[in-house]
Amino acid sequence: MKLIIATQNPKKLREIQELLTGFPLRVISLKEWDGKVEEVLEDGKNFWENAVKKAMAIAHQTPDWVLADDSGLEVDALDGAPGIFSARFAGAGGGASTDKENNQKLSQLLKDLPPEKRTARFRCSVAIAHEKRLLGVVEGKCEGTIAFTLAGNYGFGYDPLFIPTGYKQTFAELGPEVKHKISHRSQALAKAKDFISEYVEKSPERSSGRG
Repeated sequence: MKLIIATQNPKKLREIQELLTGFPLRVISLKEWDGKVEEVLEDGKNFWENAVKKAMAIAHQTPDWVLADDSGLEVDALDGAPGIFSARFAGAGGGASTDKENNQKLSQLLKDLPPEKRTARFRCSVAIAHEKRLLGVVEGKCEGTIAFTLAGNYGFGYDPLFIPTGYKQTFAELGPEVKHKISHRSQALAKAKDFISEYVEKSPERSSGRG
């Protein structure tokens, strides 16, 4: 059986593949999938809706399993922003922006805030679909604070600014050994793996003949 990861983001794909190492399904990217992929407009009101929309768009075109992730950073001092706009936070009119631009904007907005007012969290929703059906949505979150300066070279997105609770270094400094244990995405994917495994075990007839 195959599990298609419904993302066009190569950095996110690599992280998901690392987190799914050892999973019994064959994990493939959209580029490895045989179907033609059209970009899905992520116009949902929250991570949950966007993840579902992406998963269902692919699930209607393939009999294989589909997993879609939508995630982002919520900063309390910004009333939850950048939220679902995390990837395009610094873009004009909500357009595309780079990690560097997003981090620079966030740093500028929070520059005068003391440590106790820099609380934030990463949140992740993962939707699981199969044969045109949404089977479930699971979530994970990681609490922390926003650093005053960027630090570290690992990861992507806001990793150089996010210090998870209980640590003194950013995700970008801590590296995969720590991030893959405590991150929002690792929590959500652990639940997704359990969900898919349980579903396949209870419904063996649904997986027969899948390559």
